[in-house]
Amino acid sequence: MTFNIELPSAKHGERMSQKYTCDGQDYSPEVVWSDPPSSTKSFILVVEDPDAPRGTFIHWVIYNLKPDVKQLPDNVPKEKTTSEGWAQGLNDFNRIGYNGPCPPRRKVHRYVFRLHAVLQEPNLEPGLTKKDLQKILDDKTVKSVSIMVRYGRSYE
Repeated sequence: MTFNIELPSAKHGERMSQKYTCDGQDYSPEVVWSDPPSSTKSFILVVEDPDAPRGTFIHWVIYNLKPDVKQLPDNVPKEKTTSEGWAQGLNDFNRIGYNGPCPPRRKVHRYVFRLHAVLQEPNLEPGLTKKDLQKILDDKTVKSVSIMVRYGRSYE
C-alpha cells in the first residue's frame, strides 16, 4: 500500500470546481487520504499556488490532524480551532482557514494540496503560518503526498 491523497471533486491535473474558489462559495474541498506511514504522529496539509505573480502563495494551512484522521470534509469552518480539534493557520490572504483560488483574469494557475505525515504530536497552537511550520516540515516529515488541480478565470 502507498500513501495517497485525492480530492473527490477533481482528479490530478483537472480543473477545480468554481465552488471552491473566490468566484464561488470559497468552500474548502473534501480531501481524502489513505495508507500513511505507521510512524505518523499527525498530519499537516498545505495548499499553495506556485504560479502566483509574486511567488508561491499559501491558500490553506491546517494541522494537528491526528493519525486516525483520513479525511477533511467539504467546507471546513474558517476557525482557528475546529470542533474536531484541528488547528488552522494564517494563509497569505492573512486570514484563518481556507481561501480558494482567485488568479488574475485569463490565467490558469496550479493549486497543490500537499499532505505531510509528520513525527509531531498534534499539539501545536492555532494561527501558525507555513513559515512557522517549516522547521517541522523540513525535519519531521516522514512522507508527503500531493495532488495538483487547476483553476482559471476565463471571463473579462
